[in-house]
Amino acid sequence: MKMKKVDSINVIPFIDIMLVLFVMVITTATFIKQGVIPVDLPDAKSSDKKEQKKDFNIYVTKDAKIFIDKQEVDKENLENILAKVPKDQTIVLRSDKESKFQDFVLVMDTLKKLNHEQLFIVTKE
Repeated sequence: MKMKKVDSINVIPFIDIMLVLFVMVITTATFIKQGVIPVDLPDAKSSDKKEQKKDFNIYVTKDAKIFIDKQEVDKENLENILAKVPKDQTIVLRSDKESKFQDFVLVMDTLKKLNHEQLFIVTKE
């Protein structure tokens, strides 16, 4: 019995699999870029318009200052101001990488004390 020597590898199945994966990635990327599947909604005259809640931004600077929506806030008044924010409001926290960790913890501790759950911390890649 003589063995047949294989001189080449058949790459056609590999190419087929790669093309299927490529089509799946391109299709998924299209939906991700648009954010949602595009749908043309019908018109209604008696619908309720819901207000889009604006994000509530908190900034902690490297020189130990805290800003809420571009307005500087004293650390003593921070809890009083955040107590007025609805619990379901989205809060976005941006802290300078050079800021003191204690200032960051102060804001986080105050939000936790007030039972805010919609908190996002912004970082840079």
